Amino acid sequence: MAKLAAKTYGDSLFELALEENKLDMLMDEAEFVLKVLAENEDLLKLMTHPKVSKEEKEQIIENIFKSKASDEMTGFLLIVIKKGRFKEINGILEHFVAKVKEYKKIGVVFVSTAVELKQQQKDALMKKLLETTEYETMEMNYTTDSSLIGGMVIRIGDRVVDSSIKHKLNDLTRDLLKIQLA
Repeated sequence: MAKLAAKTYGDSLFELALEENKLDMLMDEAEFVLKVLAENEDLLKLMTHPKVSKEEKEQIIENIFKSKASDEMTGFLLIVIKKGRFKEINGILEHFVAKVKEYKKIGVVFVSTAVELKQQQKDALMKKLLETTEYETMEMNYTTDSSLIGGMVIRIGDRVVDSSIKHKLNDLTRDLLKIQLA
């Protein structure tokens, strides 16, 4: 149910941003709100506490964001409060940001390697991904995971390419276990 709410509200914010021609501004503001909530866990607890009235929650949001965000973003946050959906605000804004990036053909890539890649390797990987996907730009996120032994794991959205040695060894082990000795 929470995912459906995140999608519904995130899609509504996206449509508003598109209609008002404010995609970039509202995406920046959504990222700002997510950052504020991540840095202030007590704020999120307060905003989702059942004993705090909707009116008090609306006042808190207006006090915090009225001067730092547009009327559209502040109004959207107030609607989310009125509808009792603030506990899903992270999912809503993350869905919105992802939808804007998809619309603008920005690919968000997560790359895991056993050792850190050199800049030349990173550049070559980005070039290859741009050639083989529909994206015009890439937002690259790199991590190292020594358990991979070698190779890399690339994740773009729900697509995963696993060329790690760990994965290949697991496949080989599975294949060997299937062989029945006579």
